[in-house]
Amino acid sequence: MTTSESDSTTAELTFADLQIHPSVLQAVNEVGYESPSAIQAATIPAMLAGSDVVGLAQTGTGKTAAFAIPILSKIDTTSRTTQALVLAPTRELALQVAEAFSRYGAHLRVNVLPIYGGSPYGPQLAGLKRGAHVVVGTPGRVIDHLEKGTLDVSHLDYIVLDEADEMLQMGFAEDVERILSDTPEYKQVALFSATMPPAIRKITKKYLHDPVEVTVKSKTQTAENITQRYIQVSHQRKMDALTRLLEVEQGDAMIVFVRTKQATEEVAEKLRARGFSAAAINGDIPQAVRERTINSLKDGSLDILVATDVAARGLDVERISHVLNYDIPHDPESYVHRIGRTGRAGRSGTALLFVTPRERHLLNSIERVTRQKLVESQLPSVDDVNEKRVAKFLDSITEALGAPGIDVFRKLIEGYERDNDVPMADIAAALALQSRDGEEFLMTEPPPEKRRERPDRPTRDDGPRKPRERRGDFATYRIAVGKRHKVMPGAIVGAIANEGGLHRSDFGHITIRPDHSLVELPATLSKQTLKALEKTRIQGNLINLQPDHGPKRSQGKPKRKHE
Repeated sequence: MTTSESDSTTAELTFADLQIHPSVLQAVNEVGYESPSAIQAATIPAMLAGSDVVGLAQTGTGKTAAFAIPILSKIDTTSRTTQALVLAPTRELALQVAEAFSRYGAHLRVNVLPIYGGSPYGPQLAGLKRGAHVVVGTPGRVIDHLEKGTLDVSHLDYIVLDEADEMLQMGFAEDVERILSDTPEYKQVALFSATMPPAIRKITKKYLHDPVEVTVKSKTQTAENITQRYIQVSHQRKMDALTRLLEVEQGDAMIVFVRTKQATEEVAEKLRARGFSAAAINGDIPQAVRERTINSLKDGSLDILVATDVAARGLDVERISHVLNYDIPHDPESYVHRIGRTGRAGRSGTALLFVTPRERHLLNSIERVTRQKLVESQLPSVDDVNEKRVAKFLDSITEALGAPGIDVFRKLIEGYERDNDVPMADIAAALALQSRDGEEFLMTEPPPEKRRERPDRPTRDDGPRKPRERRGDFATYRIAVGKRHKVMPGAIVGAIANEGGLHRSDFGHITIRPDHSLVELPATLSKQTLKALEKTRIQGNLINLQPDHGPKRSQGKPKRKHE
């Protein structure tokens, strides 16, 4: 059976029409969702009826809720066994999916546990021992727990392969099949993928039984009255970039979106230290404080709100003229929701997006889903910032000249000028300097070494390695997989990032040789990271990560045998 949909919303349906569990429906309503998207309207009833599902949909169509809601509606919370397993290609997606399950299951006694590489085993082992109804994990770490006997999938009722094509592209094909072969024969399987390559089709034929196929073409669009721009900036310079934008951009209020709760507090604190009126909201902020903060944004006593996606849902404040994606969202649907906080009530709005060089693929995904090309914009220059500061300073003088009480200070200044024989201009300059409290008035360019950004895109180099200057913050490591193992840079980044707890920004150049590859990673990898990478596999092969000492040290010596 195949269900085909042409758009991403089904306005005539509500979630109440889908026969989901009352407690799940309550949580969905509290999140602010009303009408299910096309993939949700087609998938939820099929999964509630017990059918296997193949969902062909781009990221941004609401597929996480499409499988989380029916699983939560059917799960047995009186049992401590693991009943649902979701496999995700990256730790970021695993965390997002786990958060979604917790959000939709807020009124159920359901335990959700994310497990992924780079995170300590202790909390994961404790969570599995207590009993996790839903486990969301990356393939490598799931296999690790299966081998240790710490994850029991013998009672599994549901398994979801999220972004299956991405998992296979990253080299997890054998891991996924190994996990599926360990699960019970009778279980419900849901597979979601943006494309249907032969390898995905093979898995569906082997492990899914008469699946319902749901095909959704996203029509996610953004409002025409919102101007969208992106700025390429390194992670280290984001705060400097934000400061420049706040000084130069004309507008009323701004929401700054970040990925984590901790980042909301950190960014808001840094902005306040720079003299901006900023506050944070996230899922840990009490409701009363949240309401006070939003009221302050509405009445103009607060100008900048630093928020996570969840905390900003349903936020409707007409003053918001700008939305800044300080951290680019991994999900294009989140991007659309974020920038929808501006341009309200027919007003024009501005959406800005910070993109690090390594995140260009996420920008491409956003443009593909929204079907809009974002315009690249340059950061305001030092001259731009200083011009605004001077104009603002002169305007403040004009404004103060008409303020009540100025006569008192005029007499004091006249007396000081007369008694000390100091020109009025010098006195005014001294008072202006005093008001700065030691802070520099005009911005200066940072020294060149602080402006230099390291290369961000992994590259594939088929020829001999060219000698080049080695940067102090990076070191070259050798891994025991290469061309003959049919590895690609994406598979190397995915495996090492997931298992080692690294971010994609921690990777430099990648050189793929016939029987090995060279990868630039931070020079000071922790013992915990190195230990986590000991069992890392790509295409089923141990990578045997070792520092690379260059070709000179290996001349005349026998080649090292890899495990």
